[in-house]
Amino acid sequence: MATCDVCGTEVDMPYECHRCGGTFCSEHRLPERHDCPGLNQYSGSAGGGRFDSDFGSSGGRTTRSADTAGFGPDPQGGLRAYVHNNMTYVFLVMMWLTFGLQLLVSSLQGPAVHDALFVLEPTALGQVWTWVTAIFAHGGINHIIVNSIALYFFGPLVERRVGSRNFAALFLGAGVVAGLAHVLFDLLTAGVGPGVLGASGAVLAIMGVLTILNPDLRVLLFFVIPMPLWVLTLGFAAISILISFGVGPGAGGVAHFAHLVGLLIGLAYGQRLKQQGVNVPNQMRLGGGPGGPGGRF
Repeated sequence: MATCDVCGTEVDMPYECHRCGGTFCSEHRLPERHDCPGLNQYSGSAGGGRFDSDFGSSGGRTTRSADTAGFGPDPQGGLRAYVHNNMTYVFLVMMWLTFGLQLLVSSLQGPAVHDALFVLEPTALGQVWTWVTAIFAHGGINHIIVNSIALYFFGPLVERRVGSRNFAALFLGAGVVAGLAHVLFDLLTAGVGPGVLGASGAVLAIMGVLTILNPDLRVLLFFVIPMPLWVLTLGFAAISILISFGVGPGAGGVAHFAHLVGLLIGLAYGQRLKQQGVNVPNQMRLGGGPGGPGGRF
């Protein structure tokens, strides 16, 4: 059951506005029935105006115009049609394929080749491919599982609001900046430290966006402990700040400073989206978990 954001009626099959993020009954599902901020995006032409309502029931797929979805649907099918509104799952697959490749390279070529391909190392910043490959590589099975869980639950909520192209830019951009920031901060404060790998910076950016758009979104920490999202985010921020500036940015083999930078990027982007009238649903059907640790184990 879900509650209509306008009249409060409980409905079994709610409609979700993919422009403002609200949840509505059938009577208030149309944008003009709930004063949708997306109405400001109405575009007209000599032949008449057009407004893509972007609505669907909670269990169905929706289509979005190419200008709002980022990657437009490809009428011929193919790769573009697949990644349309599915970049979260594309990134998940890439993470697990990269993890499998890590295991293969380590067993056949050894740790030196593995690190040259997958680890963002302070002594090899010129190996620019590792700026990206380090986002998808992980330091162990627990590391990738926890990051995958967080991305699986939180990623679609953001992607459906900002479009696949913007979501991909956020994920990759935050991952690269967070990794580089951690390595440089480590060099300035503690000297040459271990390399960085993992999607935690990107995942924390997604979490930051959600925190701004809907701080009271209910999540389940470890699938057991219910709490509003802002509490979880505040806890991550506090831990990252205390350890980064107290013990050291990479204490315990965790890239705490990368966590902090990724989170700050997400908070900033979320504030920009909020000013544009974007928000997320008030109900979260499935329990989410925190982003996994970054750094190298």
